[in-house]
Amino acid sequence: MSALRADLALALRLADEADAITTARFRAHDLVVERKPDRTPVTDADVAVEDAVRAVLAGAAPGDRVAGEERGGEVGAGRTWVVDPIDGTKNFLRGVPVWATLIALVEDGRPVVGVVSAPALGRRWWAHEGGGAFTSDASGERPIAVSGVRDLGDAYLSTTHLGSWVEHHSREAYLALVDACWENRAFGDFWQHCLVAEGAIDLAAEAIVNPWDVAPFQVLVTEAGGRFTDLGGVARHDRGSVLTSNGHLHDAALEVLAGRR
Repeated sequence: MSALRADLALALRLADEADAITTARFRAHDLVVERKPDRTPVTDADVAVEDAVRAVLAGAAPGDRVAGEERGGEVGAGRTWVVDPIDGTKNFLRGVPVWATLIALVEDGRPVVGVVSAPALGRRWWAHEGGGAFTSDASGERPIAVSGVRDLGDAYLSTTHLGSWVEHHSREAYLALVDACWENRAFGDFWQHCLVAEGAIDLAAEAIVNPWDVAPFQVLVTEAGGRFTDLGGVARHDRGSVLTSNGHLHDAALEVLAGRR
């Protein structure tokens, strides 16, 4: 087994550990919810998942760093596991089944393994650098690829929260992209980028993200044949914004968002 395939196997094991915790706590009547300093919610399940992931990594990869949303940590030189224990916590605490655990292995600043596990949807997506992108659902496992749409006028677009564009970029620029596309929704958070990777939609844009929100998608979307950048066109997961696409539409979308088209 190659080194990256072994790392992917470990990431999938971490996702299994996370799923066992999140599914047990989803819609639990005694779910404990608190607010972090930035006023975003955190549940006891978020913390329990990150602690479980860290415990497994301490035994399986003791020389690796871990950076998680709840317990912190820095992405440094070498290998760092980047973890969002529950992406879509607001959905999780309200009983909406659209949430997932996000796991990425970042080597020297570049994500090389990505796993997204959404057990309430019965879905999982994964990829490692050079190995293609895959998903599983009730029908089994299959490879995935982005769409072939080549014109914005035929494109399906998604974002997370329209209000975030007011504070962090430009709502007018995003609405210009909406007007340029065929259809739009706010699938939000992890799901929209998975939908880009599997070719169900063509573009997903977010004005504000953290590294743990998007690290897996840099490898998942690119291995599916698409593109991943920030809103300025830089192919990094840690620059505070993100645009994923099927590749064909990427430059045109960046131009609209920059007000150049």
